[in-house]
Amino acid sequence: MKNIIKVFNIGFLLLLIFIISCKTKPVNYITYYNKVNEIDSTFRFQRDTITTIKKYRKLFRKYPPKNQERISEFETFVKIADIKNKKFGGQKSLFKLIPLVAPNWKYKKEEQDFFELYKKYGIDRIKIEQEVSNWKKGLNKKLIDSFTIAFIRDQEKEREDVSLFKINDKKNAELFLWTFKNYGYPSLQKIGLWGNNDVFMPMSSLYLHMPWQDQYLEIQNKILEYVKSGDCPPRDYAGMVDRYLLQVKNQDILYGHYISYDTVLDTIKVNKNRKSIGLPSIQHSVKIRKDVFKKK
Repeated sequence: MKNIIKVFNIGFLLLLIFIISCKTKPVNYITYYNKVNEIDSTFRFQRDTITTIKKYRKLFRKYPPKNQERISEFETFVKIADIKNKKFGGQKSLFKLIPLVAPNWKYKKEEQDFFELYKKYGIDRIKIEQEVSNWKKGLNKKLIDSFTIAFIRDQEKEREDVSLFKINDKKNAELFLWTFKNYGYPSLQKIGLWGNNDVFMPMSSLYLHMPWQDQYLEIQNKILEYVKSGDCPPRDYAGMVDRYLLQVKNQDILYGHYISYDTVLDTIKVNKNRKSIGLPSIQHSVKIRKDVFKKK
């Protein structure tokens, strides 16, 4: 009897360890991005909204949603589910969406249909503004200060003074490594998109000046980790790597994101590379871009 109890206890302990390890296993967002690209293709090319809603609902049960620039997957899910009278999570999902759109609130707040959707579910503009205000209070002020300076420094004298921008780029490379070590990735949910005095802070523009730094490969490897963790958008990483290959190594680019006037792409190879980091295919990207500019 004692042996049976002992075996049972060991079995239970092993099961508990397995469950805990499954829960703590880091999520690979490249898989998430590829799934989003698949669903977004269904939506854009086939206009199959019902399938789109079902697949997004399933995906967002597994992954905390992102709301990537141009694709806007979580917002798209909420909007089309509302139009089709399908379940999307109601107020809970609407509140979840607010911090995802908050980084660019400066322009988002001009979209009247956004507020109309919330009003329909009993959330007024005052409550939304309060949520955005609370989100801003939670940002890392120290990092905002540091990256505001970095972005100003990046464009000092419009980068016409070569010796000066080399010094500044080196300082920004050091800032990246210090930030990675002490705070992790300086994501939109950590520092927002607008710094002090409305300084615009798209991280991709700083990355494009990293390929000439001694620490470049270290920075590249860390950023790839942050793509996998869902902190860094794949397109930001792709632009930096392509520029490094094109202008520093004089090699063929991998992702077709940063190109020169005479670049010739092997689309099959490039699309395979794009998928490896969660980017949509070239054809899909062209469609996304056309749809975005069609709205403007």
